[in-house]
Amino acid sequence: MRWGMAAALVFFGIDHLLTPDRYLPMIPSMLPYPAEIVFLTGLCELAGAIGLLIPRTRRLAGIMLAIYFVCVFPANIKNAVEGVVVEGLPTASWYYWVRLFFQPIAIWWALRASEVISPRRTRSIARTGRA
Repeated sequence: MRWGMAAALVFFGIDHLLTPDRYLPMIPSMLPYPAEIVFLTGLCELAGAIGLLIPRTRRLAGIMLAIYFVCVFPANIKNAVEGVVVEGLPTASWYYWVRLFFQPIAIWWALRASEVISPRRTRSIARTGRA
């Protein structure tokens, strides 16, 4: 789970840095410095991937990635409402609405991959009835 999230973050982080122009239409117009935002989001994704793989930073990385996924949610709403066309992504309007559904899953995945949410704790609570 952790390696899968790290791999996805590396892929998208590098893509943000190498092809930033395709992400610019996704940035809400009310935000200043869209090119810098795209660059920083790419760096955040790469830092999160690295952080997940280092045991000492794993928990912090998961929490920061969850916050990051919350912060990019407005851009995903904008894309769904406006039907933004982004090079390399499906042009069907349903695509962005589906992405909105997966945003909470990305938050959960970051927290689970970083062991902020642990299945062992959940099972032990269910077994004993105590937290």
